[in-house]
Amino acid sequence: MGPSVTRILLIRHGETDWNRLHRFQGRSDLPLNLNGRNQAHALAMELKEEPLTAIYSSPLIRAMETARIVNAFHPTTPFFEEKGLVEMDFGEFEGMEARKWSEENPDFRKVWFDTPSSLRMPGGESLEDVQRRAVAALEGITRRHSCEDTLLLSSHNFVNVTILCHALHLPLDRFREVRQETAALNLLSCRGGRLEALVVNGRSLLKGSDD
Repeated sequence: MGPSVTRILLIRHGETDWNRLHRFQGRSDLPLNLNGRNQAHALAMELKEEPLTAIYSSPLIRAMETARIVNAFHPTTPFFEEKGLVEMDFGEFEGMEARKWSEENPDFRKVWFDTPSSLRMPGGESLEDVQRRAVAALEGITRRHSCEDTLLLSSHNFVNVTILCHALHLPLDRFREVRQETAALNLLSCRGGRLEALVVNGRSLLKGSDD
């Protein structure tokens, strides 16, 4: 990537019980379950030799736990909470099971699958809202650091997806083309304010895997 590039390791938190049950989690503050802690530990093992300059996390506990497990292998690396990395606000849909939501909201569901960027969650956020604040948070973080730094950001599905859409120049209506499994690892580079996605939804950065 060259000598003047900031490396950004963008991760999604490990699994929670609501992930397992396919419930809309949003701002609900659930901890990792056992599988999620195991996922986070496996991710931390992959990253234990990475020269992390700083770690930033969404303030929600599932992201914080994931980041702290990584941080355990980097005890001198400073750790910060970043509100701009908090998950999408699902408003009235918060906590709903996906199948029930689909059955009870057929009209909303159709538009969400056809042109999702045109929608706002009732009482919550739109994808554009999430992308705007997430990208602003990322840009603010990178401005606080020097080139050649390696930063780890622990966040959530929709935050990561909208950041990646921005880096890939992908319209938000195509956000489903960007997958984020629990404990997914993404590698981005930032050179002169230009963001590029190098690894998306990977599990093994050190081996260069993208699956």
